Amino acid sequence: MTRKFSSTSIETTLAAGVSTSATSITVAAGTGSTLMGGVTLAGGNVDQFTIALDPDTALEEIVFVTEVSSDTLTIVRGRAGTSAIAHSGGAAVKHVLTSNDLDYFNTGIDAAITSASTSTLTNKTVSLASNTITGTTAQFNTALSDNNFATIAGTETLTGKTLTSPTITTPVITFPVLSVAINSQTSAYTLTATDKSKLVVVTSASTANVTVPPSIFSQGDVVYISRSGAGALSLTQGAGVTITGTPGLALRAQASVAAIICTGTNTFIATGDLSA
Repeated sequence: MTRKFSSTSIETTLAAGVSTSATSITVAAGTGSTLMGGVTLAGGNVDQFTIALDPDTALEEIVFVTEVSSDTLTIVRGRAGTSAIAHSGGAAVKHVLTSNDLDYFNTGIDAAITSASTSTLTNKTVSLASNTITGTTAQFNTALSDNNFATIAGTETLTGKTLTSPTITTPVITFPVLSVAINSQTSAYTLTATDKSKLVVVTSASTANVTVPPSIFSQGDVVYISRSGAGALSLTQGAGVTITGTPGLALRAQASVAAIICTGTNTFIATGDLSA
């Protein structure tokens, strides 16, 4: 994600308390834009804005804001070494710069310096038997001034290199931690473009529909739907929209989950725990 910062952000407060599992917060009415200090976040959770809940107290929690809708902020909890903690209504909310942000900045600078440093050695003879390198002092002072060499024992990052028939012993493969943003609804709902890659959770005691409108999704876009309430929940086709689902377009029972996949202009496939 791209980090966003503001020097004009204004501290505010929580409009209501939040639990340890909440993925969004609501700040005092009309203060969402001033808290962001002119920063806007791109769709699809590609940008983040760092704030602290209950800053400078024993309950301080660092969170990343990934989406803003008026005074409601979608957040990622427990960042920069803190843990998700319950916060009461009226708790302070403040834009902060953390060690996590500075580490991210340093990593980017180090990578930029490494990729920008290049040296070319031409017509030089290396003798491994005698551990000598031939060439004039001036030539090698210039070539070696970048200190841009990998060592056998050291730990370096090689960029743009081709390894032919390498032997890799005990590789360590790190998989990314994936998360999905939640859009909670309590009644019938029409999807918007910002719902792409989100989980829309509908909690309704009565029958409700989730409508897929035309001309807002592109091929390959996916939206996930969850029936959280006791009321029946079905997928509805907007004008000119075609949704194909087997055996139907209704989410089968409470806690059922389905995915809507855009396969072309206004055409979708629904898959998951569906019924007729």
